[in-house]
Amino acid sequence: MAMTLSAFEQARLHGEQAIRTTLLDAASHLLATEGVQALALRRIAAEVGCSTTVLYRLFGNKAGLLEALYAEGFERFQRRLAAVPKDPDPLVHLVGLSRAYRENALAERNYYKLMFGDPIPGFQPGEEAILQAAPTFTILQEAVADCAAADLLIDAEPRHIAAALWAAMHGFVSLELAGHLPEPEAVLDTMHRTIAGQFLR
Repeated sequence: MAMTLSAFEQARLHGEQAIRTTLLDAASHLLATEGVQALALRRIAAEVGCSTTVLYRLFGNKAGLLEALYAEGFERFQRRLAAVPKDPDPLVHLVGLSRAYRENALAERNYYKLMFGDPIPGFQPGEEAILQAAPTFTILQEAVADCAAADLLIDAEPRHIAAALWAAMHGFVSLELAGHLPEPEAVLDTMHRTIAGQFLR
């Protein structure tokens, strides 16, 4: 009879990065489903079937694990945004980014709560983790700047428009994740049209 490999043993077949990802995914799942009290290194190790030594080696301690979780969430978010193809029409690219924002939040719910919620009282990401998060907003700013360069926007500071768009998408996604939007696609399309009416010439 074939033996079932633990999550750790399966990850080990694919190398160190796979082990790290498996541990972070397990930790983010525990945080989202059971709360901060479940984020004990011993509990996470038991969840994936390894010793706590593996977590200490990769993250140093619990504080290092929290930093890694925060950074991982933004790294995945950045990859999702960066994968949106450029378009000759910068507005099409901007809409694509807003949809990618939503797709990432739905695919990475556990990380999204850590990135933009407050599931760990008192947690403040360190300077390095914050630097890793910054490029996600830069991608949006550049897309808005492209729209401004094409003379598509009202006379307003592009970074302020970018921040307003981010805030709008965050509000939309937060409501959807909480189950308060029964027709999210229709609402998203309406929001895009409303935003276009506010910010486009």
